[in-house]
Amino acid sequence: MTTMETELPVEPQSLKKLSFKSLKRALDLFSPLHGHFPASDPESKKVRMSHKLNAEYGGLKSTTTQTLSQAKAAAQDQDQQAPAPSNALTLPGSENTGDPQKGGAQNDLVVGASLQPKSLTDAGFSGKSTMVVPSHASSERNLSTSVIMERMPSKWPRPVWHAPWKNYRVISGHLGWVRSLAFDPSNTWFCTGSADRTIKIWDVGSGRLKLTLTGHIEQIRGLAISSKHTYMFSAGDDKQVKCWDLEQNKVIRSYHGHLSGVYCLAIHPTIDILLTGGRDSVCRVWDIRSKMQIHALSGHDNTVCSVFTRPTDPQVVTGSHDSTIKFWDLRYGKTMATLTHHKKSVRAMALHPKEDCFASASADNIKKFNLPRGEFLHNMLSQQKTIINAMAVNEEGVLATAGDNGSMWFWDWKSGHNFQQSQTIVQPGSLDSEAGIYALSYDITGSRLVTCEADKTIKMWKEDETATPETHPLHFKPPKDIRRF
Repeated sequence: MTTMETELPVEPQSLKKLSFKSLKRALDLFSPLHGHFPASDPESKKVRMSHKLNAEYGGLKSTTTQTLSQAKAAAQDQDQQAPAPSNALTLPGSENTGDPQKGGAQNDLVVGASLQPKSLTDAGFSGKSTMVVPSHASSERNLSTSVIMERMPSKWPRPVWHAPWKNYRVISGHLGWVRSLAFDPSNTWFCTGSADRTIKIWDVGSGRLKLTLTGHIEQIRGLAISSKHTYMFSAGDDKQVKCWDLEQNKVIRSYHGHLSGVYCLAIHPTIDILLTGGRDSVCRVWDIRSKMQIHALSGHDNTVCSVFTRPTDPQVVTGSHDSTIKFWDLRYGKTMATLTHHKKSVRAMALHPKEDCFASASADNIKKFNLPRGEFLHNMLSQQKTIINAMAVNEEGVLATAGDNGSMWFWDWKSGHNFQQSQTIVQPGSLDSEAGIYALSYDITGSRLVTCEADKTIKMWKEDETATPETHPLHFKPPKDIRRF
Protein backbone atom coordinates (compact mmCIF):
# COMPACT_ATOMS: atom_id res chain seq x y z
CA MET A 1 0.00 0.00 0.00
CA THR A 2 2.77 2.34 0.88
CA THR A 3 4.71 1.52 -2.30
CA MET A 4 1.67 2.34 -4.46
CA GLU A 5 1.23 5.67 -2.68
CA THR A 6 4.82 6.63 -3.47
CA GLU A 7 4.38 5.79 -7.18
CA LEU A 8 1.07 7.71 -7.65
CA PRO A 9 2.46 11.32 -7.80
CA VAL A 10 4.42 10.55 -11.02
CA GLU A 11 1.92 11.81 -13.67
CA PRO A 12 2.33 11.35 -17.44
CA GLN A 13 3.40 14.55 -19.21
CA SER A 14 0.99 16.20 -21.68
CA LEU A 15 1.54 16.00 -25.44
CA LYS A 16 1.89 19.81 -25.64
CA LYS A 17 4.66 19.84 -23.05
CA LEU A 18 6.50 16.99 -24.76
CA SER A 19 6.33 18.74 -28.14
CA PHE A 20 7.77 21.94 -26.62
CA LYS A 21 10.60 19.90 -25.09
CA SER A 22 11.30 18.26 -28.43
CA LEU A 23 11.33 21.62 -30.18
CA LYS A 24 13.74 23.07 -27.63
CA ARG A 25 16.09 20.09 -28.03
CA ALA A 26 16.01 20.45 -31.82
CA LEU A 27 16.83 24.16 -31.57
CA ASP A 28 19.69 23.43 -29.19
CA LEU A 29 20.98 20.71 -31.45
CA PHE A 30 20.87 22.67 -34.72
CA SER A 31 21.62 26.15 -33.33
CA PRO A 32 24.52 26.83 -35.77
CA LEU A 33 22.05 26.61 -38.67
CA HIS A 34 19.84 29.28 -37.09
CA GLY A 35 22.49 31.98 -37.15
CA HIS A 36 23.95 31.45 -33.66
CA PHE A 37 27.53 30.99 -34.85
CA PRO A 38 30.48 30.97 -32.50
CA ALA A 39 33.25 33.50 -32.94
CA SER A 40 34.67 33.30 -36.46
CA ASP A 41 38.14 33.96 -37.75
CA PRO A 42 38.86 36.98 -40.03
CA GLU A 43 39.23 34.86 -43.16
CA SER A 44 35.76 33.35 -43.02
CA LYS A 45 34.32 36.77 -42.05
CA LYS A 46 35.84 38.23 -45.20
CA VAL A 47 34.33 35.48 -47.35
CA ARG A 48 30.92 35.93 -45.79
CA MET A 49 31.07 39.69 -46.30
CA SER A 50 32.07 39.35 -49.93
CA HIS A 51 29.13 37.02 -50.49
CA LYS A 52 26.72 39.53 -48.94
CA LEU A 53 28.10 42.38 -51.04
CA ASN A 54 27.79 40.30 -54.19
CA ALA A 55 24.23 39.26 -53.35
CA GLU A 56 23.11 42.86 -52.67
CA TYR A 57 24.99 44.86 -55.30
CA GLY A 58 26.03 42.29 -57.89
CA GLY A 59 23.51 43.64 -60.41
CA LEU A 60 24.83 47.20 -60.19
CA LYS A 61 28.54 46.85 -59.57
CA SER A 62 30.50 43.95 -60.98
CA THR A 63 32.63 42.07 -58.49
CA THR A 64 36.32 42.77 -58.82
CA THR A 65 38.73 40.06 -59.88
CA GLN A 66 40.46 40.18 -56.52
CA THR A 67 37.27 39.45 -54.59
CA LEU A 68 36.41 36.57 -56.92
CA SER A 69 39.85 35.03 -56.54
CA GLN A 70 39.64 35.33 -52.75
CA ALA A 71 36.20 33.71 -52.72
CA LYS A 72 37.41 30.91 -55.03
CA ALA A 73 40.44 30.26 -52.85
CA ALA A 74 38.24 30.14 -49.75
CA ALA A 75 35.87 27.72 -51.46
CA GLN A 76 38.73 25.46 -52.57
CA ASP A 77 40.13 25.42 -49.03
CA GLN A 78 36.70 24.46 -47.79
CA ASP A 79 36.52 21.62 -50.34
CA GLN A 80 39.82 20.28 -49.13
CA GLN A 81 38.98 20.63 -45.44
CA ALA A 82 35.46 19.24 -45.68
CA PRO A 83 35.59 15.57 -46.78
CA ALA A 84 31.82 15.08 -46.49
CA PRO A 85 28.75 17.31 -46.68
CA SER A 86 27.82 16.31 -43.11
CA ASN A 87 30.36 18.88 -41.85
CA ALA A 88 27.71 21.52 -42.46
CA LEU A 89 25.90 20.13 -39.40
CA THR A 90 29.02 19.61 -37.27
CA LEU A 91 28.34 20.90 -33.78
CA PRO A 92 30.86 22.98 -31.83
CA GLY A 93 32.61 20.86 -29.25
CA SER A 94 31.70 17.53 -30.90
CA GLU A 95 34.16 14.77 -31.51
CA ASN A 96 34.88 15.95 -35.08
CA THR A 97 35.94 19.41 -33.91
CA GLY A 98 37.76 19.50 -30.66
CA ASP A 99 38.24 23.27 -30.87
CA PRO A 100 35.08 25.42 -30.86
CA GLN A 101 36.93 28.19 -32.73
CA LYS A 102 37.90 25.76 -35.45
CA GLY A 103 34.42 24.30 -35.73
CA GLY A 104 32.91 27.78 -36.06
CA ALA A 105 35.32 28.62 -38.83
CA GLN A 106 34.39 25.52 -40.76
CA ASN A 107 30.69 26.21 -40.45
CA ASP A 108 31.13 29.80 -41.52
CA LEU A 109 33.11 28.74 -44.55
CA VAL A 110 30.39 26.35 -45.59
CA VAL A 111 27.88 29.18 -45.58
CA GLY A 112 30.27 31.57 -47.30
CA ALA A 113 31.11 29.01 -49.96
CA SER A 114 27.63 29.45 -51.44
CA LEU A 115 29.22 32.28 -53.42
CA GLN A 116 30.55 29.60 -55.75
CA PRO A 117 27.70 27.15 -56.51
CA LYS A 118 29.93 25.01 -58.71
CA SER A 119 32.36 24.14 -55.93
CA LEU A 120 29.48 23.27 -53.61
CA THR A 121 27.86 20.94 -56.13
CA ASP A 122 31.24 19.32 -56.69
CA ALA A 123 31.48 18.77 -52.95
CA GLY A 124 28.14 17.00 -52.96
CA PHE A 125 25.65 19.57 -51.67
CA SER A 126 22.15 19.26 -53.07
CA GLY A 127 20.43 22.25 -54.70
CA LYS A 128 17.44 21.92 -52.33
CA SER A 129 19.48 22.91 -49.25
CA THR A 130 18.24 26.11 -47.65
CA MET A 131 21.83 27.05 -46.83
CA VAL A 132 22.96 27.32 -50.49
CA VAL A 133 21.62 30.38 -52.40
CA PRO A 134 23.19 31.03 -55.82
CA SER A 135 24.51 34.57 -56.05
CA HIS A 136 23.14 35.31 -59.56
CA ALA A 137 19.56 34.68 -58.44
CA SER A 138 19.79 37.11 -55.55
CA SER A 139 21.49 39.67 -57.79
CA GLU A 140 18.59 39.60 -60.23
CA ARG A 141 16.11 39.82 -57.38
CA ASN A 142 17.80 42.92 -55.95
CA LEU A 143 18.20 44.78 -59.25
CA SER A 144 15.10 46.92 -58.64
CA THR A 145 15.47 47.34 -54.89
CA SER A 146 14.09 50.71 -53.82
CA VAL A 147 17.14 51.34 -51.63
CA ILE A 148 19.52 51.02 -54.58
CA MET A 149 17.36 52.79 -57.19
CA GLU A 150 18.27 56.38 -57.93
CA ARG A 151 15.48 58.83 -57.05
CA MET A 152 14.37 60.68 -60.17
CA PRO A 153 13.40 64.32 -59.60
CA SER A 154 9.95 65.31 -60.83
CA LYS A 155 9.89 67.26 -64.10
CA TRP A 156 6.45 68.68 -63.34
CA PRO A 157 6.59 72.50 -63.02
CA ARG A 158 6.04 73.92 -59.56
CA PRO A 159 2.96 76.13 -59.34
CA VAL A 160 3.23 79.87 -58.82
CA TRP A 161 1.70 81.07 -55.55
CA HIS A 162 -1.57 82.96 -56.00
CA ALA A 163 -3.59 84.74 -53.36
CA PRO A 164 -7.02 83.19 -52.69
CA TRP A 165 -10.06 84.94 -54.13
CA LYS A 166 -13.00 86.17 -52.05
CA ASN A 167 -16.50 87.41 -52.82
CA TYR A 168 -16.83 91.11 -52.01
CA ARG A 169 -20.09 92.13 -53.70
CA VAL A 170 -23.46 90.57 -54.57
CA ILE A 171 -25.62 92.41 -57.12
CA SER A 172 -29.36 91.70 -57.40
CA GLY A 173 -31.68 93.04 -60.06
CA HIS A 174 -32.48 90.32 -62.58
CA LEU A 175 -35.73 88.40 -62.31
CA GLY A 176 -34.40 85.19 -63.86
CA TRP A 177 -31.26 83.08 -64.18
CA VAL A 178 -28.29 85.21 -65.25
CA ARG A 179 -26.90 83.40 -68.28
CA SER A 180 -24.32 85.61 -70.02
CA LEU A 181 -21.75 88.32 -69.35
CA ALA A 182 -19.43 90.71 -71.22
CA PHE A 183 -17.03 93.50 -70.18
CA ASP A 184 -16.66 96.85 -71.89
CA PRO A 185 -13.12 97.46 -73.31
CA SER A 186 -12.91 100.66 -71.24
CA ASN A 187 -13.44 98.54 -68.09
CA THR A 188 -16.02 100.98 -66.68
CA TRP A 189 -19.13 98.84 -67.10
CA PHE A 190 -20.26 95.31 -67.92
CA CYS A 191 -23.49 93.83 -69.22
CA THR A 192 -25.40 90.70 -68.23
CA GLY A 193 -28.11 88.78 -70.07
CA SER A 194 -30.77 86.86 -68.22
CA ALA A 195 -33.67 84.45 -68.54
CA ASP A 196 -35.95 87.41 -67.80
CA ARG A 197 -35.28 88.47 -71.45
CA THR A 198 -33.44 91.65 -70.49
CA ILE A 199 -29.87 92.92 -70.80
CA LYS A 200 -28.68 95.02 -67.88
CA ILE A 201 -25.63 97.27 -67.83
CA TRP A 202 -23.82 97.71 -64.49
CA ASP A 203 -21.10 100.03 -63.23
CA VAL A 204 -17.92 98.07 -62.43
CA GLY A 205 -16.75 100.29 -59.54
CA SER A 206 -20.01 100.68 -57.64
CA GLY A 207 -22.11 97.77 -58.92
CA ARG A 208 -25.06 100.10 -59.63
CA LEU A 209 -27.50 99.47 -62.47
CA LYS A 210 -27.01 101.92 -65.34
CA LEU A 211 -29.37 100.67 -68.05
CA THR A 212 -31.85 97.92 -68.95
CA LEU A 213 -32.35 96.85 -72.58
CA THR A 214 -35.32 94.81 -73.81
CA GLY A 215 -35.84 93.23 -77.19
CA HIS A 216 -35.34 89.48 -76.93
CA ILE A 217 -38.31 87.21 -76.37
CA GLU A 218 -36.36 84.33 -74.78
CA GLN A 219 -33.42 83.99 -72.39
CA ILE A 220 -30.15 85.60 -73.51
CA ARG A 221 -27.29 83.13 -73.66
CA GLY A 222 -24.52 85.10 -75.37
CA LEU A 223 -23.10 88.64 -75.13
CA ALA A 224 -20.11 90.35 -76.73
CA ILE A 225 -18.92 93.97 -76.91
CA SER A 226 -16.89 95.29 -79.83
CA SER A 227 -13.59 97.01 -79.05
CA LYS A 228 -13.63 98.96 -82.34
CA HIS A 229 -17.24 100.08 -82.54
CA THR A 230 -19.96 101.19 -80.13
CA TYR A 231 -21.72 97.88 -80.74
CA MET A 232 -22.93 95.18 -78.40
CA PHE A 233 -24.09 91.81 -79.70
CA SER A 234 -26.56 89.47 -78.05
CA ALA A 235 -27.89 86.00 -78.84
CA GLY A 236 -30.63 83.95 -77.23
CA ASP A 237 -32.96 80.99 -77.31
CA ASP A 238 -35.30 82.93 -79.64
CA LYS A 239 -32.90 82.11 -82.58
CA GLN A 240 -32.08 85.80 -82.86
CA VAL A 241 -28.71 87.51 -82.97
CA LYS A 242 -28.96 91.26 -82.41
CA CYS A 243 -26.58 94.18 -82.79
CA TRP A 244 -27.16 97.05 -80.33
CA ASP A 245 -25.93 100.59 -80.92
CA LEU A 246 -24.83 101.80 -77.49
CA GLU A 247 -25.09 105.44 -78.51
CA GLN A 248 -28.77 105.07 -79.25
CA ASN A 249 -29.39 102.10 -76.91
CA LYS A 250 -31.45 100.25 -79.49
CA VAL A 251 -31.19 97.33 -81.94
CA ILE A 252 -29.85 98.40 -85.32
CA ARG A 253 -29.30 94.96 -86.96
CA SER A 254 -30.56 91.42 -86.63
CA TYR A 255 -28.84 88.36 -88.08
CA HIS A 256 -31.30 85.74 -89.27
CA GLY A 257 -30.30 82.21 -90.15
CA HIS A 258 -30.12 80.01 -87.05
CA LEU A 259 -32.72 77.24 -86.97
CA SER A 260 -32.75 76.94 -83.19
CA GLY A 261 -31.50 78.64 -80.02
CA VAL A 262 -28.14 80.44 -80.17
CA TYR A 263 -25.87 79.40 -77.29
CA CYS A 264 -22.54 81.21 -77.82
CA LEU A 265 -21.16 84.32 -79.40
CA ALA A 266 -17.73 85.76 -80.27
CA ILE A 267 -16.32 88.75 -82.19
CA HIS A 268 -13.21 88.37 -84.33
CA PRO A 269 -10.43 90.58 -82.91
CA THR A 270 -9.23 92.02 -86.23
CA ILE A 271 -11.93 91.45 -88.88
CA ASP A 272 -15.49 92.81 -88.70
CA ILE A 273 -17.14 89.43 -88.44
CA LEU A 274 -19.30 87.77 -85.81
CA LEU A 275 -19.45 84.07 -84.90
CA THR A 276 -22.47 82.39 -83.35
CA GLY A 277 -23.07 78.75 -82.41
CA GLY A 278 -26.30 77.07 -81.45
CA ARG A 279 -28.52 74.05 -81.13
CA ASP A 280 -28.61 73.52 -84.90
CA SER A 281 -25.01 72.17 -84.60
CA VAL A 282 -23.67 74.92 -86.86
CA CYS A 283 -21.30 77.79 -86.16
CA ARG A 284 -22.31 80.68 -88.40
CA VAL A 285 -19.98 83.46 -89.53
CA TRP A 286 -21.65 86.85 -90.13
CA ASP A 287 -20.50 90.08 -91.73
CA ILE A 288 -21.28 92.66 -89.03
CA ARG A 289 -22.21 95.53 -91.36
CA SER A 290 -24.01 93.79 -94.23
CA LYS A 291 -25.77 91.17 -91.99
CA MET A 292 -24.77 88.54 -94.57
CA GLN A 293 -23.84 84.99 -93.55
CA ILE A 294 -20.30 84.36 -94.80
CA HIS A 295 -19.98 80.71 -93.75
CA ALA A 296 -22.01 78.03 -92.08
CA LEU A 297 -19.33 75.94 -90.32
CA SER A 298 -21.08 72.57 -90.23
CA GLY A 299 -19.47 69.39 -88.99
CA HIS A 300 -20.49 69.00 -85.36
CA ASP A 301 -23.07 66.35 -84.51
CA ASN A 302 -24.64 68.26 -81.63
CA THR A 303 -25.10 71.71 -80.11
CA VAL A 304 -22.21 74.16 -80.53
CA CYS A 305 -22.00 75.59 -77.02
CA SER A 306 -18.62 77.36 -76.90
CA VAL A 307 -16.56 79.36 -79.39
CA PHE A 308 -13.56 81.68 -79.37
CA THR A 309 -11.61 83.48 -82.09
CA ARG A 310 -8.03 84.64 -82.57
CA PRO A 311 -6.20 86.68 -85.22
CA THR A 312 -4.07 83.78 -86.58
CA ASP A 313 -4.92 80.25 -87.70
CA PRO A 314 -6.88 78.52 -86.39
CA GLN A 315 -8.99 81.68 -86.25
CA VAL A 316 -12.15 79.87 -85.08
CA VAL A 317 -12.28 77.14 -82.41
CA THR A 318 -15.61 75.57 -81.38
CA GLY A 319 -16.62 73.15 -78.65
CA SER A 320 -19.73 71.05 -78.84
CA HIS A 321 -22.06 68.70 -76.98
CA ASP A 322 -20.71 65.95 -79.26
CA SER A 323 -17.57 66.09 -76.99
CA THR A 324 -15.27 67.31 -79.78
CA ILE A 325 -13.35 70.53 -80.39
CA LYS A 326 -12.93 71.68 -83.98
CA PHE A 327 -10.44 74.09 -85.55
CA TRP A 328 -11.85 75.89 -88.58
CA ASP A 329 -10.24 77.42 -91.66
CA LEU A 330 -12.03 80.75 -91.95
CA ARG A 331 -11.10 81.28 -95.61
CA TYR A 332 -12.67 78.10 -96.92
CA GLY A 333 -15.15 77.37 -94.12
CA LYS A 334 -13.76 73.86 -93.57
CA THR A 335 -12.44 71.87 -90.63
CA MET A 336 -8.69 72.05 -90.04
CA ALA A 337 -8.55 69.60 -87.11
CA THR A 338 -10.83 67.77 -84.68
CA LEU A 339 -9.81 67.07 -81.08
CA THR A 340 -11.52 64.04 -79.56
CA HIS A 341 -9.86 63.97 -76.13
CA HIS A 342 -13.00 64.72 -74.11
CA LYS A 343 -15.64 62.12 -73.34
CA LYS A 344 -18.48 64.56 -72.58
CA SER A 345 -19.83 67.93 -73.76
CA VAL A 346 -17.29 70.74 -74.09
CA ARG A 347 -19.38 73.56 -72.63
CA ALA A 348 -16.60 76.04 -71.93
CA MET A 349 -13.23 77.04 -73.36
CA ALA A 350 -10.73 79.71 -72.34
CA LEU A 351 -7.94 81.16 -74.47
CA HIS A 352 -4.86 82.30 -72.58
CA PRO A 353 -4.36 86.06 -73.14
CA LYS A 354 -0.57 85.77 -73.62
CA GLU A 355 0.37 82.19 -74.48
CA ASP A 356 -0.57 80.19 -77.56
CA CYS A 357 -2.66 77.64 -75.70
CA PHE A 358 -6.19 77.19 -74.44
CA ALA A 359 -8.13 75.13 -71.93
CA SER A 360 -11.39 73.29 -72.44
CA ALA A 361 -13.75 72.09 -69.75
CA SER A 362 -15.98 69.06 -69.70
CA ALA A 363 -17.67 66.99 -67.01
CA ASP A 364 -14.84 64.42 -67.25
CA ASN A 365 -11.85 66.78 -66.94
CA ILE A 366 -10.25 70.10 -67.78
CA LYS A 367 -7.63 69.78 -70.50
CA LYS A 368 -4.98 72.08 -71.90
CA PHE A 369 -4.08 72.19 -75.58
CA ASN A 370 -1.37 73.89 -77.55
CA LEU A 371 -2.00 76.16 -80.51
CA PRO A 372 -2.00 76.24 -83.50
CA ARG A 373 -1.75 72.44 -83.93
CA GLY A 374 -3.86 71.44 -80.96
CA GLU A 375 -1.36 69.16 -79.21
CA PHE A 376 -2.69 67.84 -75.90
CA LEU A 377 -0.58 69.24 -73.04
CA HIS A 378 -2.04 67.79 -69.84
CA ASN A 379 -5.11 67.43 -67.65
CA MET A 380 -5.61 69.57 -64.61
CA LEU A 381 -4.34 67.76 -61.51
CA SER A 382 -7.73 67.61 -59.77
CA GLN A 383 -11.23 66.82 -60.96
CA GLN A 384 -14.16 69.12 -60.27
CA LYS A 385 -16.66 66.30 -60.95
CA THR A 386 -19.51 68.52 -62.11
CA ILE A 387 -20.79 70.06 -65.33
CA ILE A 388 -18.52 73.07 -65.91
CA ASN A 389 -20.49 75.86 -67.60
CA ALA A 390 -17.89 78.61 -67.74
CA MET A 391 -14.19 79.25 -67.40
CA ALA A 392 -11.81 82.20 -67.74
CA VAL A 393 -8.08 82.86 -67.35
CA ASN A 394 -6.24 86.13 -66.67
CA GLU A 395 -2.72 87.28 -67.56
CA GLU A 396 -1.36 86.21 -64.18
CA GLY A 397 -2.24 82.58 -64.95
CA VAL A 398 -5.24 82.16 -62.65
CA LEU A 399 -7.82 79.90 -64.27
CA ALA A 400 -11.32 80.01 -62.78
CA THR A 401 -13.92 77.34 -63.52
CA ALA A 402 -17.55 77.37 -62.42
CA GLY A 403 -19.89 74.41 -62.16
CA ASP A 404 -23.55 73.51 -62.07
CA ASN A 405 -23.37 72.73 -58.35
CA GLY A 406 -22.13 76.21 -57.40
CA SER A 407 -18.50 75.13 -57.02
CA MET A 408 -15.88 77.61 -58.15
CA TRP A 409 -12.32 76.36 -58.44
CA PHE A 410 -9.16 78.35 -59.03
CA TRP A 411 -6.16 76.79 -60.81
CA ASP A 412 -2.57 77.66 -61.53
CA TRP A 413 -2.36 77.73 -65.32
CA LYS A 414 1.26 76.60 -65.63
CA SER A 415 1.13 73.48 -63.48
CA GLY A 416 -2.60 72.68 -63.40
CA HIS A 417 -2.58 72.80 -59.58
CA ASN A 418 -5.93 73.54 -57.94
CA PHE A 419 -5.08 76.07 -55.20
CA GLN A 420 -8.58 77.09 -54.09
CA GLN A 421 -12.06 75.58 -54.00
CA SER A 422 -15.00 77.75 -53.03
CA GLN A 423 -18.75 77.24 -52.95
CA THR A 424 -21.18 79.98 -53.84
CA ILE A 425 -23.84 80.91 -51.28
CA VAL A 426 -27.33 81.20 -52.72
CA GLN A 427 -29.39 84.33 -52.21
CA PRO A 428 -31.77 84.12 -49.21
CA GLY A 429 -35.08 82.71 -50.39
CA SER A 430 -33.53 80.67 -53.22
CA LEU A 431 -33.36 76.90 -53.38
CA ASP A 432 -30.09 75.09 -52.81
CA SER A 433 -30.48 73.67 -56.31
CA GLU A 434 -30.17 77.21 -57.67
CA ALA A 435 -26.48 77.38 -56.81
CA GLY A 436 -25.33 76.91 -60.41
CA ILE A 437 -22.94 79.35 -62.07
CA TYR A 438 -23.64 79.91 -65.78
CA ALA A 439 -21.08 82.52 -66.84
CA LEU A 440 -17.93 84.13 -65.50
CA SER A 441 -15.43 86.62 -66.83
CA TYR A 442 -12.44 88.65 -65.68
CA ASP A 443 -12.44 92.38 -66.20
CA ILE A 444 -9.91 93.91 -68.62
CA THR A 445 -7.22 94.18 -65.92
CA GLY A 446 -7.76 90.62 -64.66
CA SER A 447 -8.05 91.81 -61.03
CA ARG A 448 -11.83 91.35 -60.70
CA LEU A 449 -13.96 88.35 -61.47
CA VAL A 450 -17.70 88.45 -62.10
CA THR A 451 -19.98 85.39 -61.95
CA CYS A 452 -23.57 85.04 -63.17
CA GLU A 453 -25.65 82.60 -61.18
CA ALA A 454 -28.90 80.67 -61.06
CA ASP A 455 -30.12 82.46 -57.93
CA LYS A 456 -30.59 85.62 -60.13
CA THR A 457 -27.56 87.34 -58.64
CA ILE A 458 -24.25 88.63 -59.98
CA LYS A 459 -21.26 88.14 -57.67
CA MET A 460 -17.96 90.01 -57.84
CA TRP A 461 -14.69 88.51 -56.63
CA LYS A 462 -11.20 89.83 -55.96
CA GLU A 463 -7.93 88.59 -54.48
CA ASP A 464 -7.48 88.65 -50.72
CA GLU A 465 -4.90 91.42 -50.08
CA THR A 466 -4.10 90.14 -46.59
CA ALA A 467 -3.10 86.66 -47.78
CA THR A 468 0.58 85.68 -47.88
CA PRO A 469 2.40 82.43 -48.71
CA GLU A 470 2.73 81.89 -44.94
CA THR A 471 -0.99 82.27 -44.16
CA HIS A 472 -2.08 80.28 -47.24
CA PRO A 473 0.76 77.83 -47.98
CA LEU A 474 0.96 75.93 -51.24
CA HIS A 475 0.15 72.22 -50.81
CA PHE A 476 1.43 70.75 -54.06
CA LYS A 477 2.27 67.15 -54.92
CA PRO A 478 3.48 66.46 -58.46
CA PRO A 479 1.80 63.54 -60.22
CA LYS A 480 3.62 60.21 -59.77
CA ASP A 481 3.18 58.96 -63.30
CA ILE A 482 3.79 61.82 -65.72
CA ARG A 483 2.79 59.72 -68.74
CA ARG A 484 -0.85 59.71 -67.72
CA PHE A 485 -1.16 63.44 -68.26
